[in-house]
Amino acid sequence: MSPDRRESPRTEILGRLAGEVSVPAPMLIRDISRGGAQIECAFPLILGSAHELRLHLGDDSVVVRARVLRCQIADIGRDLVRYVAGVEFVELAPHADAAIAAYLDRVRREREPQPGGDPI
Repeated sequence: MSPDRRESPRTEILGRLAGEVSVPAPMLIRDISRGGAQIECAFPLILGSAHELRLHLGDDSVVVRARVLRCQIADIGRDLVRYVAGVEFVELAPHADAAIAAYLDRVRREREPQPGGDPI
């Protein structure tokens, strides 16, 4: 067996030491404001838990920290359960807040009726 070349020696845990792992998973953003969002995903989110979310805002992407305020089943299919969660952005960085605000402004402008266009 080769010698251990680690800078710090590892210690074997006798018993159990719990932890969690974060893995990127797709989500659908149903609605969004500068304070939070309603998201849809394939797994339940624990109330009060905090998560980092990557928001793809058109040409811009930001990572925000969000706290889960509510989560419930949205749809039950044959092979898949979909959950919808309400999240509140916490410790929102100024650049992320500005990116969200700019995205919301673009969406609102695109939805405004154009002058001389047909009324809907």
